[in-house]
Amino acid sequence: MVAKPYTDEIIDGYKIRTFDPSKTECEDYVWHRDLSDRIIEVLEGSGWLLQFDNELPQIINIADKIFIPAMVYHRIIPGKTKLRIGINEKF
Repeated sequence: MVAKPYTDEIIDGYKIRTFDPSKTECEDYVWHRDLSDRIIEVLEGSGWLLQFDNELPQIINIADKIFIPAMVYHRIIPGKTKLRIGINEKF
């Protein structure tokens, strides 16, 4: 089994996911799709990009809220700092 390039913690029912580029390689950030719709909120990090299938990568910034539809391929491209996002699948 391949290790995931992130760690999760649950705070008051809210999932916080942290990506640390100093502990991962670019190849760890693969195209994937999620089983449910989700909204992510960028809590911390700079220089990170989000790319949806057949689209150019977009810079993501602190306080951005991004809707990711279920079963749509996407990936993140690492920046230089840690990235922390909040994930809401129950909206």
